[in-house]
Amino acid sequence: MSAGGLLDGIKIDIVRLHETWMELVFPRQRTAVHKVLGKWTPRTRGDRIKYRIWAALGVLVVALLYPLLVVGFAVRFNAKRFDSATTRLGIIGVVILAAVVWGGLTALARVRLSFDGFVAVGAASAVAVVSAGLAALFSRVGGRGTTVFFAYPFAMNAVFLPPVVAALYDPSLGVIIEQSTAIANFFRDTVFVGPLDPVSEYLSNNYDFEGVVVALMWFAIATPLGWFLGFVVTLADAIRPRSGEE
Repeated sequence: MSAGGLLDGIKIDIVRLHETWMELVFPRQRTAVHKVLGKWTPRTRGDRIKYRIWAALGVLVVALLYPLLVVGFAVRFNAKRFDSATTRLGIIGVVILAAVVWGGLTALARVRLSFDGFVAVGAASAVAVVSAGLAALFSRVGGRGTTVFFAYPFAMNAVFLPPVVAALYDPSLGVIIEQSTAIANFFRDTVFVGPLDPVSEYLSNNYDFEGVVVALMWFAIATPLGWFLGFVVTLADAIRPRSGEE
């Protein structure tokens, strides 16, 4: 794509994002040029004031949401590949593929790790296989809400859980634990502050950051991360629908 084409695409996306914001309150704003009635415009002085205030707020909203929109385009591209793969493989095929991948990790854990580590990785792999199957199931049934609230979180857990558990027992994967510690410190120092200080103190005083606590932290992260990815894909679909959707 040329620089001019890229800039034109960005301009179209920004205009659509702002029009979508405007249409939350005012009728016939989004791509209204193609509609018979045309774009709605305010006629009274009061409507014009409200329209301009809402439009000005929309500029700030667009500035905040556009980076997420770009992320949404990238995630949607890869999610489309996953959808195509699940369509070809079917739910059972996805489960078998996940079982082969994480079963291989479990077999490697039997050779490299202690028996406790092998059992832990095996349990995490079993959870990941089930999660992969549920992600495929929820992506095929229901609507967008089902996909966002269930399929994406299960997919994140299917990806994250086994390697995190393996890192707890394998020093060569220590970078995962280092990053996990950094994330835990971020939540402790940045998120669980102010009114949430008691939560931070309770967790610090009662739990050591090791073993199952690390796995639970990643499980807790994977779920809202899945919701976030589902949100940005939904935003991308709203602003630039896939072929045939508009």
